[in-house]
Amino acid sequence: MFVDRVEIEVVAGNGGNGCVSFRREKYVPRGGPDGGDGGDGGSVILRAQPGVDSLAALAHRKHWRAGHGQPGGSSDCHGRSVEDLVLLAPPGTVVIDADSKLVLKDLVEPGEQVVAAMGGKGGKGNAAFKTATNRAPRESTPGGEGQRRQLILELKVIADVGLVGKPNAGKSTLLSRLSRARPEIADYPFTTKYPNLGIVEITPDRSFVLADLPGLIEGAHAGVGLGHEFLRHIERAGILVHLVEPTPVDGSDPVQNYQVIRRELELYSTDLGQRPEIAVVTKCELPDASEVREKLAALLNREVLAVSAVTGQGLDQLLWAIARKLDERKSEGGRRKAEEEA
Repeated sequence: MFVDRVEIEVVAGNGGNGCVSFRREKYVPRGGPDGGDGGDGGSVILRAQPGVDSLAALAHRKHWRAGHGQPGGSSDCHGRSVEDLVLLAPPGTVVIDADSKLVLKDLVEPGEQVVAAMGGKGGKGNAAFKTATNRAPRESTPGGEGQRRQLILELKVIADVGLVGKPNAGKSTLLSRLSRARPEIADYPFTTKYPNLGIVEITPDRSFVLADLPGLIEGAHAGVGLGHEFLRHIERAGILVHLVEPTPVDGSDPVQNYQVIRRELELYSTDLGQRPEIAVVTKCELPDASEVREKLAALLNREVLAVSAVTGQGLDQLLWAIARKLDERKSEGGRRKAEEEA
């Protein structure tokens, strides 16, 4: 089951109380204080783990609680500290404080982590308060209280390239032809209900991650359909491949459909509207495909590719166009980084 948004409560453990005790042994008068410190409570940590591709493992429990530290004992025995509770999430998970709506951490890279709730520190025993003038202290401190937080975890798929377009534009079919991914494919809209990822090999030593993102409709930026659920995943994609169906089943105009999706992307995020894009007319084996391609190229004043997932026509050309865009984005990112460092 693919889960890309969950709300959970995390509670860190309390620290153990410090101990008040005095050394009492035969022939040892005035043995002095020997109360030990309490142990630290466990923290709750969110960690991005490679191989985890969904938040489903966290969705079945709404409350996650770390253990409490043990109290200190006599004879200078310190209480046992508790191990942290580590929750594993997919890379690309955004950790948000549900109350303040502040982003605590964007877990982009595998291995990144954030302390979602800090465990309480152990209290001090009376041995810690012994001084030259206070040789028999009777004071100690209680353990600290662990943090409690309500969290929203949102998964944004991490992909180099994202396939966008209206429902039934052929995104899933194209993904299945370019990679080993096997998304659900059918002849009705909204077959894809969640993003599918596939690794596409351009050459034996070069590849990229391609995401088939669920079909968008007009009003998606305002949450129509599953707008926000779909658009959230597009934010990570460095390049967009916009697929246009030449003969939509609903009889709509293909060029107008392209403009509708572009408008939704721009309304959702200015940055997303400026993302590098490759326009592609799918199902080019159909009679109307050439005419639609010419109209779209005239509107955009740039090259529009044509592909057929059925016959394989244009697939190699599309792969190399993606490769060039990725190279341009990489060199631009390196140049921007060098300018910032200078």
